[in-house]
Amino acid sequence: MNDFQPLSLSNITMLWSALILAAVAEAQFSQGLNHLRFGCSQITIERLDPLVNPGQAPTPHTHQVVGGNAFNASIPVTDVSSIASCTTCGPADDLSNYWTANLYFRARNGTFKRVPQVPNRFLFNDRFTTQTSGGVTVYYIAPSKNQVTAFKPGFRMLVGDPMRRTKNYKSQSCFRCYSGPNFGGDDLAPCSDTKLDFEGFPTGPCLGGIRSNILYPTCWDGKNLDTPNHKDHVAYPTQGPSNFLSTGTCPSSHPVKIPQLMLEIVWDTTKFNNKADWPADGSQPFYLSTGDNTGYGQHGDYVFGWKGDALQKAMDANGCFSATCGGLRSQDISVANKCTIKKTVQEDVDGWLTQLPGIPMKH
Repeated sequence: MNDFQPLSLSNITMLWSALILAAVAEAQFSQGLNHLRFGCSQITIERLDPLVNPGQAPTPHTHQVVGGNAFNASIPVTDVSSIASCTTCGPADDLSNYWTANLYFRARNGTFKRVPQVPNRFLFNDRFTTQTSGGVTVYYIAPSKNQVTAFKPGFRMLVGDPMRRTKNYKSQSCFRCYSGPNFGGDDLAPCSDTKLDFEGFPTGPCLGGIRSNILYPTCWDGKNLDTPNHKDHVAYPTQGPSNFLSTGTCPSSHPVKIPQLMLEIVWDTTKFNNKADWPADGSQPFYLSTGDNTGYGQHGDYVFGWKGDALQKAMDANGCFSATCGGLRSQDISVANKCTIKKTVQEDVDGWLTQLPGIPMKH
């Protein structure tokens, strides 16, 4: 009896995509590139923002948050790894916090429903990332060993502007419209696909869902762990924002090259693909939790919380595509899932809502 089962078209596409990525990774690995990639489960979804609105509860809009259990309405400017005791991320020594706005679908009748996040694809033998509960995939990139300086305790930064409604840098903030199930069409570097990547929300249904990518500046002034707007202590390279997998040449005002940090979120928009539920004029139906219907206001917050020199060691590996670069300690998903915090803002963020939680920003 022949047990052979032919591969489906979606599985063949997925296999080719994996082979392409593997070939690219092999070429860059041989050049010494360090590409740390790992998943983090959600630790909360609520209206808190200890970076922009410290001490305020609730804040104007919801965020989805991952990382260490030090997250609260305020996070002291200190070594966060000393006040957090666990993390929802794959590396056990990363007690940082990462957060972004949530994505909502607005139905034709005007009600809103939060779009769920799903685990990212399997890459580099990293099973943890495929098992997360919603959350974010985090990347740290160094062109080679001894080329970047890891962030310091107390460091924090913000990228993007929740009030932006016009184009800015597609290479730093984009949405990938998957062409089919199993991450269909995911063959090129983030924000580089001219057909599937958009700076704003895709205008039509995405058969495999939508992926967000948010990239941070790669140069630091070497002095300030933060600034009042959470941006001025970092900068883009002299030639402009770096493409993914590069860090560029830093300006004299911000001479210290830091890792390329990127956040990646996979939104399961497939259950909202029925255009009969979309606005009657055919316009796309998705909103960020800020009230932004363009997607140009996508933004990401970061509070550093790695233990000791763990991140620096990962960035100084001799060529690595992994979730454990530099010998990082990993943890099992069952351990990560036990890391929780008490919710501060008690409100419904998941049901069908007549308006977005909080006071939506002008849009």
